Amino acid sequence: MELSQNARIVLEKRYLKKENGQVIETPEQLLKRVAQNVAQADYNYQKSPEQVAEVEQGFFEIMDSLEFLPNSPTLMNAGNELQQLSACFVLPVEDSMEGIFDALKYAALIHKSGGGTGFSFSRLRPKHDIVRTTGGVASGPLSFMKIFNTATDVVKQGGTRRGANMAILRVDHPDIIEFIKAKKNKEEFTNFNFSVGITQSFMDAVVNSENYPLVHPKQGHVVEELSAQKVFDLLVEMAWDNGEPGIVFLDRINQDNPTPAVGDIESTNPCGEQPLLPYESCNLGSVNLSKFVRNQAIDYDRLKQVIHTAIHFLDNVIDMNQYPLPEVEQITKANRKIGLGVMGFADMLIQLGLPYQSTQAIQTAKDVMGFIRQEARNASNTLAEKRGMFPNFPNSIYQQASKHLPLRNATLTTIAPTGTLSILASSSSGIEPLYSIAFTRTILDGQKLVEVHPYFKELAEQKGFYSKELIERIARTGSVQGFNEVPQDIQALFVTAHDITPEAHVRMQAAFQEYTDNAVSKTVNFPHDATQDDISQAFILAYQLGCKGITVYRDGSRSGQVLSTSNTTKQTTSNNPIHTPIHPISETRNEKAIIGTEVRPRPDTTFGRTERIPTAYGNMYVTINEDEYGICEVFAQTGKSGGDAAANNEAIARLISISLRAGISVEEIIKQLRGIRASSPTWFHGGMVLSGPDGIAIALERYLHFKKTGKEMERNITAIDLATIPECPECNGKLQYEEGCSKCVSCGYSMCH
Repeated sequence: MELSQNARIVLEKRYLKKENGQVIETPEQLLKRVAQNVAQADYNYQKSPEQVAEVEQGFFEIMDSLEFLPNSPTLMNAGNELQQLSACFVLPVEDSMEGIFDALKYAALIHKSGGGTGFSFSRLRPKHDIVRTTGGVASGPLSFMKIFNTATDVVKQGGTRRGANMAILRVDHPDIIEFIKAKKNKEEFTNFNFSVGITQSFMDAVVNSENYPLVHPKQGHVVEELSAQKVFDLLVEMAWDNGEPGIVFLDRINQDNPTPAVGDIESTNPCGEQPLLPYESCNLGSVNLSKFVRNQAIDYDRLKQVIHTAIHFLDNVIDMNQYPLPEVEQITKANRKIGLGVMGFADMLIQLGLPYQSTQAIQTAKDVMGFIRQEARNASNTLAEKRGMFPNFPNSIYQQASKHLPLRNATLTTIAPTGTLSILASSSSGIEPLYSIAFTRTILDGQKLVEVHPYFKELAEQKGFYSKELIERIARTGSVQGFNEVPQDIQALFVTAHDITPEAHVRMQAAFQEYTDNAVSKTVNFPHDATQDDISQAFILAYQLGCKGITVYRDGSRSGQVLSTSNTTKQTTSNNPIHTPIHPISETRNEKAIIGTEVRPRPDTTFGRTERIPTAYGNMYVTINEDEYGICEVFAQTGKSGGDAAANNEAIARLISISLRAGISVEEIIKQLRGIRASSPTWFHGGMVLSGPDGIAIALERYLHFKKTGKEMERNITAIDLATIPECPECNGKLQYEEGCSKCVSCGYSMCH
């Protein structure tokens, strides 16, 4: 098993068996543990010990060669006491106190075992509805989502990380507007991804500029009608603001529901790629496409062999799994859904010499995924002949299709996120383009190490333009576009997520979706200055091309609200306890100011203004006041009182105030504070607020600028420099947003899964 240094670090931290905090397992022992455990399922089908040993060796080889890896719970738990091997679960939320809190209890058990959960809250009655049994008033879906979010905070997945959730609400639910706006406040629902369940009738109403009905989920009557276009525009606005909510096309998902007689699909797993029935689970795995290129051609013969072995592996996992709930075990074994996907697709394209945005790349996606799905079906058919069809096969669409092969598994293919798996395999993530060609990694003792994509380094050395200085410059932005030293054909080949048009992102997702049974995890990236109309066009294109959902991300939008108009800055909330009215500010500084260590007393009356500065802990309100000598005090209030960030910023503001009244210049204070960074910078007027102290310095800068010019200070919108990308809370590495989630390229930390 050829592992990079980074892969070994991730393995030791997240996967290898430990006792008393000490690693007691090597990477090879991990793979042997997993292969041996999963192969044991073959004994259920009258296999001899020699045959099981042969199966075990096949499982080990495709993992050891990094041609295939299963989802993280399988790597972590197979052969260990926990033995919970699935990553994806969907739980029903019934419209009763018993149903709601049963779902909450079941979610806690699943999170404890290492899984993520998806919910549809569409069955819950709307806010202010009368509860007939008690005469009370319903609080609505959002109130219960808050309870689920809080519970997730205190339960860690597999004892190592907080769980992740997906919340879906149908677009025709009476509380849909409140749901769409819910993530406007970035401090709430931090353990949830939100998606709106879009229907065909809603999209028809958008196209025809018509109203559509909101339907009471329990009683079935129309509550009111809304303009479909206005609701769609609100969806677009919120997605532009911070990437949420996403969209899932429910009718399209149910068109591909393999067992409609069993039930309707209402929700997906947390990252959206796995639609599931209530109580269903699914286990996933990914083929590493970068391993199947020989002499600039795809080795389909070897790929076929790995696909058949991987399908055998994933079907065995269903039998070896220790399910957290009997309801989950029952329906999972009745449908036997699995999801074989890919990683390393961008690396494959580079080896084939195909730019990601090219028509040849789109066709390659269709060819490869079409091949994978067909061979997966062939492999599942072979298993069905030996082991039997999945029990719900008579109730499936396959039974009705005379030409379709009998299958062991209701679904076979899924394009899932491969964040930590791609680190282990040293490959690009899923079907995403490269995130950066070079970047700076923080290693031991804070030492910085510049890393470059190996294929780029190899070509750069071959063509004679490689230099350390060039790589260091590329690492500042991650992209090679516009570097004169880099030939145009190499620039076209080595594109990053932000170099690719949103349309190309959507078309690539649609190409894979065409040959994927379940759904596709893919982020559609937008530049920071993208408009809401740009987001709208991507949503419409995804719908037109047959995608089952879409997740967008406008550069920098998740870090904080971009306040783009001067009016926003001039106004502060009227209920802000530290707000002071803005008065004309004199430009003269009285010569009676005391210089030295003596601190002049605070006067009874001051005048000034309040700036709202976004931070990772919520909005910070910085009030800057003057007396007859000049600026004399600063107040900084962050979110609710009592938190560490609020306390630190208040302390800094007090020290600034003393310094100002002791005669220290404002410019010197700005110099000392500007550039101090914390782990999660935020956006403000096209630039970054690196921390609370940096935000206070920015507020002082803006105050001085307004005082001098009478105008608000503008900051030019530029591409994000990698030096200002938020840091990983576990290793201080750089977080990147792809596959619908923020994750760390250094240690494998993920905020979603």
